[in-house]
Amino acid sequence: MKKIKKLIKFFTFIFLFGLVVLFGFYGYAKLTPKLEIKSANAFLMYDSNEALFFQGSGSQEWVSLDDISDYLVQATIYTEDKSFYKHKGFDFLRIMKALYINVTTKSRKQGASTISQQYAKNLFLDFDKTWERKWNEMWLTMRLETHYSKDEILEGYLNTINYGHGMYGIENASNYYFNKSAKDLNLAEAAMLTGIPKSPSYYSPLVNLELATKRQRMILNNLLKNNVITEDDYNQAINYQFSFYGKKETNQLATVMYYQDAVIRELKTLREIPSSYLETGGIKIYTNLNMDAQKALEDAIKNNLGNDTDLQAASIMMDPNTGKILALVGGRDFNKSQYNRAYQSKRQVGSTMKPLLYYAALENGFTSSTTFTSEETTFTFSNNQTYSPQNAGGTYGDKPISLATAISYSDNIYAVKTHMFLGEDALVNIAKRLGISANLELIPSLPLGTASINMIEMANSYAAFANEGYKVEGHLISRVEDLKGNVLYDRNIKHEAVLNKSLTFILNNLLTSTYDSTFIDYNYPTALSIAAKLHHKIALKSGSTDTDSWSIGYNKDILCSVWVGYDDNRDIPLNDYKYVKSIFADSIEGYLKDKEDNWYEMPNNVVGVLTNPITGMPASESDTKKKIMYYVKGTEPSFTDPVFDEILDSN
Repeated sequence: MKKIKKLIKFFTFIFLFGLVVLFGFYGYAKLTPKLEIKSANAFLMYDSNEALFFQGSGSQEWVSLDDISDYLVQATIYTEDKSFYKHKGFDFLRIMKALYINVTTKSRKQGASTISQQYAKNLFLDFDKTWERKWNEMWLTMRLETHYSKDEILEGYLNTINYGHGMYGIENASNYYFNKSAKDLNLAEAAMLTGIPKSPSYYSPLVNLELATKRQRMILNNLLKNNVITEDDYNQAINYQFSFYGKKETNQLATVMYYQDAVIRELKTLREIPSSYLETGGIKIYTNLNMDAQKALEDAIKNNLGNDTDLQAASIMMDPNTGKILALVGGRDFNKSQYNRAYQSKRQVGSTMKPLLYYAALENGFTSSTTFTSEETTFTFSNNQTYSPQNAGGTYGDKPISLATAISYSDNIYAVKTHMFLGEDALVNIAKRLGISANLELIPSLPLGTASINMIEMANSYAAFANEGYKVEGHLISRVEDLKGNVLYDRNIKHEAVLNKSLTFILNNLLTSTYDSTFIDYNYPTALSIAAKLHHKIALKSGSTDTDSWSIGYNKDILCSVWVGYDDNRDIPLNDYKYVKSIFADSIEGYLKDKEDNWYEMPNNVVGVLTNPITGMPASESDTKKKIMYYVKGTEPSFTDPVFDEILDSN
């Protein structure tokens, strides 16, 4: 009995001590400065011309609680926090119940956040899930509760919550989904919108109407059980025929949402942005978005991929001299899928890996005329293992071909022979030098693109070729300021020399062979089908595996990368490989329209030689195919080179 009394006294003391501490915190919170909640966590995004293209929470569409449908207000309270008007920011009974359920079910499904807590969380951009972050949310909840009335907190919450598709705040969401003001929402519409914030990418009716409707009915049923609505109200609401609007008045480019999504993801990686920035009243994000480039990407995908296919596409445009990402498309339709394939995914890159190998080859003494025989080959390596790569279509020259021809045809035999000749670490080393962080195995098939790499990392590596030798890092954000103009972050663009300018000049010219009809012989250049679409000189390499199709190309001013494939990694039908090249051509030419060619100046230590491009030998009078190819002085070909003996003997 004494032990029980001691326990009662102990827990009574703990309870009273907790109350004193809690009231102490509330008292201290009352003494802190009042938060400016109408501008807190406002995030405004500007394009490269400093034109506003997106407003997050804290936008000018702030509406008072009196101008929000009472259906929406009641649905939100009874869905998110039934005791909202009774507690002081924390519902301790609900917290204990949630803890009990989560412990007994060994899950974390039951939540207990109040509207005040959720609003406090919304005042951040969800940077970290740390204990420090949780403490900040609790402290901010106390400050909200001591400085603002319940109606003011609810009003702020409804004006800042994420309703999906970039719509923050109920007025923005109401106009976007239903083309009407928040005050005019009916019961069915209000319940539908109330269901979205739990998981905007999951419960948006524009993404999955079935799931959204299921959640809407759960919300309506909850209102009915709590006598907020009548049974007639309920029946009318569940039978209501929706007409979704799904548009914004400004910025009609549907794919801009992918760019905005990538900006937020990049913002979360910037350590220079303090979590306390909300005290300054929000942030302004100055991005590298070029609307002309974005439109070119969007139009190219829309015009080439019809609605009767599940094929997905992703693409980016980058300034290779700075790494600025001017445009980004993460998928065909943000409303249907928010997965950002350009920023988040890693896919097999196919033969777009070969330019990295061939640059390494140029560093190790190869020239535009270096030959290997294109023929069916079985390679034997460690432990008597064998590897028998195949050329596309089973096409082989059965004769020595030049490096230029190997690039034009994307000859797999030549690539593997080069890879094995240089040593399997040569390609891995050059990839790391160019900033590719993916795990690359030392295997014979690596130059054929069996590794999975992110699109932006691949663009970074090609940018070093495009800018004549400098390593850059693709990025979307150039500067971040608070709303008072104080600079929080300013991108410092670094240029690290990692490649030889003369060799990049040679490689860049070699990559024009992919659509050059001069190379038509026993095979055809891989991008010949889009030659008529290319009105500017472009270095271009395509690549394909069973599941992925790529095209990456550039000149001095712009780099464009396009991927096409299926999200579930199923094989691409043979006839569908054509899409990626057409999308690439339309994208880059759409951006370069009315712009002059800007190609590379030949370095002083490089010479041009008229050659037979197939054999790599100096052109003779009898040659029907002639092309100027480039060499570092002293490495240009001559008829007396022993490497051409096999070709001369065959003639």
